[in-house]
Amino acid sequence: MDKLEKAIETTATIDEKRQLVLDEPLPVVGPKKVRVIILLLEEMNMDEKEWLKLASVSNAFDFLKEPEEDIYNSSDGKPFHD
Repeated sequence: MDKLEKAIETTATIDEKRQLVLDEPLPVVGPKKVRVIILLLEEMNMDEKEWLKLASVSNAFDFLKEPEEDIYNSSDGKPFHD
């Protein structure tokens, strides 16, 4: 018989004893055997230049190139002079 798997995403900390400490209680009544996958968060230290380069080649904002997104023209608003 196939087993139905349910995924629960939560956050936790690995303490100095290498024990996993969950940030919040799980919404599951136990005891129950579970399978655990740990995804380690890696710190990304990137400077502004690197961030801007990645943003410029990303396709996340391609929808802004669509004609229906071009809703402003040069007569909208007032000029801002600092």
